Amino acid sequence: MLNRLLSHDLPRNRLLAVVLVAIFLCLAFAPFLFPGAKALNVSAKILIFIVLVASYDLLLGYTGIVSFAHTMFFGIGAYGIAIACTRLGPGFGSLAIGALCAVALSLVLSLVIGLFSLRVRAIFYAMITLAVASAFQTLASQLSQFTGGEDGLNFKLPEVLSPSFLLKEDQFLGAWLDGRFITYYLLFAACVLLFLAMLRIVNSPFGRVLQAIRENDFRAEAIGYRIVVFRTLSNVLAAVFATLAGCMLAVWLRYNGPDTSLSFEIMVDILLIVVIGGMGTMYGAVCGAAMFLLAQNYLQDLMRLAADATQGIPLLPALLSPDRWLLWLGILFILSVYFFPSGVVGKLRTWNAK
Repeated sequence: MLNRLLSHDLPRNRLLAVVLVAIFLCLAFAPFLFPGAKALNVSAKILIFIVLVASYDLLLGYTGIVSFAHTMFFGIGAYGIAIACTRLGPGFGSLAIGALCAVALSLVLSLVIGLFSLRVRAIFYAMITLAVASAFQTLASQLSQFTGGEDGLNFKLPEVLSPSFLLKEDQFLGAWLDGRFITYYLLFAACVLLFLAMLRIVNSPFGRVLQAIRENDFRAEAIGYRIVVFRTLSNVLAAVFATLAGCMLAVWLRYNGPDTSLSFEIMVDILLIVVIGGMGTMYGAVCGAAMFLLAQNYLQDLMRLAADATQGIPLLPALLSPDRWLLWLGILFILSVYFFPSGVVGKLRTWNAK
């Protein structure tokens, strides 16, 4: 049953299986295991980035396409929810309309980009997508009557998803059963379903063709596959999943702006997570997103504790100052690339093969 659920793509390594189960259980019971607004917020962002990074890996790791327009589709999803809820009011109908309109727009844009740009090779396609993403970010900032400009949009969700809503007056197992609790599990269910859907896609005959194109597009075309069609479909599917990840972000934050979903920093984070987790492995998105976001949110706290504990040692407190957390995050990334060139998942599977 589990084998079929995972599309016959098992972890193939005991340690990796343990890590994935641990991440799943921590995310599944996060409101009970990690009380506090920050911990729940980090858990929700991990869920969102699992979907976002897995959708990009569908493009980069499985098809071999380098695109810098992924945050554009992510932003379209977030703006779709934000604009619909602002214009139509809080309601599940507004959420559905916003998500459907965002997916439709992403379908059209990704299809146009795919048909007109995927005939261009390698770096030239990447530059085209970068230009399109930059233009879209500028457009989102200037159309202030729709997008709120640089200030973004604050909006309300249905009452059952609002923080003020309470299912019970008392805590249940240490967690408040409020609207935030319900929203988190809505995101959790969406993440699991979307991840399983992407896992099914990459392990289908369609996914095998994408991998063949990644390995040798000339050979795949010689066999008879129309590589432009398959690349375009891969681009469209990745865009749709990224749009749905953007919808998840907007529902969680109840806000969206250019820096929230369209920033190039998000694109850099996606690339880092893909490399850390392992390209061409859906499980890499799970491991990479969890590791990166935990380091991003808690490395400063750990460094503060380390700096306090080494006060009597020369130089160490200065080196371990929380202000230098980006330096140490960069060092950790370099070490991970050096020791795990194929990513965490790829390295663990290689060890298992030996």
